[in-house]
Amino acid sequence: MSQPHPLTVSELTAQIKDLLEAAFPEVWVAGEISNFVRPQSGHCYLTLKDDRSQLRAVMWRGVAARLRFAPRDGMEVVCRGHVDLYAARGSYQLVISDIVPKGMGALELALRQLREKLAREGLFDPGRKRRLPQFVRRVAVVTSPTGAAIRDFLQVLGRRWRGADVLIVPVRVQGEEAAGEIVDAIQLVNRLCEKGDSPLMRGQPETVPCFTPIDCLVVTRGGGSMEDLWAFNEEPVVRAIAGSRIPVVSAVGHEIDVTLSDLAADVRALTPSEAAELVAPAAEELLADLRQVEGRLAAALRSRAAWARSRLDSLARSSPFRRPYQKIFDLSRRLDELSDRAGRAARGAGRLSRGRLEIVAGRLDSLSPLAVLARGYSLTQRVSDGRLVRAAAELLPGEEIVTRFAQGRAASRVERIEP
Repeated sequence: MSQPHPLTVSELTAQIKDLLEAAFPEVWVAGEISNFVRPQSGHCYLTLKDDRSQLRAVMWRGVAARLRFAPRDGMEVVCRGHVDLYAARGSYQLVISDIVPKGMGALELALRQLREKLAREGLFDPGRKRRLPQFVRRVAVVTSPTGAAIRDFLQVLGRRWRGADVLIVPVRVQGEEAAGEIVDAIQLVNRLCEKGDSPLMRGQPETVPCFTPIDCLVVTRGGGSMEDLWAFNEEPVVRAIAGSRIPVVSAVGHEIDVTLSDLAADVRALTPSEAAELVAPAAEELLADLRQVEGRLAAALRSRAAWARSRLDSLARSSPFRRPYQKIFDLSRRLDELSDRAGRAARGAGRLSRGRLEIVAGRLDSLSPLAVLARGYSLTQRVSDGRLVRAAAELLPGEEIVTRFAQGRAASRVERIEP
């Protein structure tokens, strides 16, 4: 009996590979993601499992780059792909060509994940939102130039307020290239008055003035499905709106449509028509308000004039206006009274002072040496030095002396001294 020809491992693996790939050219598999990794190569490696089995899977870089959501462990997904046998390990795997979250669309999941990410960064914080100018002179509109949105916006704006210039920046509002065009348009509007940086100003002489500043930027389009509006959920568009130096109004879709651009903008309008209403006041309403203010001012002026007239009449009836010199007369009479009182007081004080002076003079006179002399006493002084002689012992025989009496003097010479 002849021995059968054995197959090598590679030959057996190749046959199994051909059978598997022929039997499962395309298959849909539902399972839970585990062991998800994404190395620097960009390829994604994961395991799909349920409560009884598990299946290795791979997603090449080109497919992974097109994902609108971030796969993670524990996520229930449905994958489309083909079965492949990895000969190096002798194990089969699912090569994924498409993957969607189970029970939730990929776009919806991507939207939720991006919204949570940007909210953590503060891009939707109400505190960073700015108020729109009360009166706009120039408004830029980033939208499709042929869509219904711009027609509705211009129609409402023209009816409400004719004092604003509109600068339309044409872009595509859906499709793969829409997001990039919207970002470029927002950045262009922000650069319009930056000298030398605006494409429209490059090459112009120094004397060419800057564009009139843009007061408000409107990003708008009409309604549509989530896919149609997806450009306004793209992260670059949301960041461009949040980073705009010009206040931004987002009017994307209808009332029930809420995009991330709406959340990042300073003001959200439910429709393009409402955006025009928010940007500009109604001329008729403004005129009515001005007339109301005019009426209040006129009434206030009439009331003020009546009060001033009444006050003037009251002043005219007051005593100072009826007898303007009466106060002067009263003060003059009071001055005379005070002058008389001052004179009497001065005379009385003079008499009192004279009496006191006479008393003091009498006391001084009683103590005066002249008064003593008048009573018979005398004063003797030496001629040599003028000193007063108080005792005989102070004199010498032959010394000249002067004796002063109450009336007159007498000069003499000492003949002898008696103790």
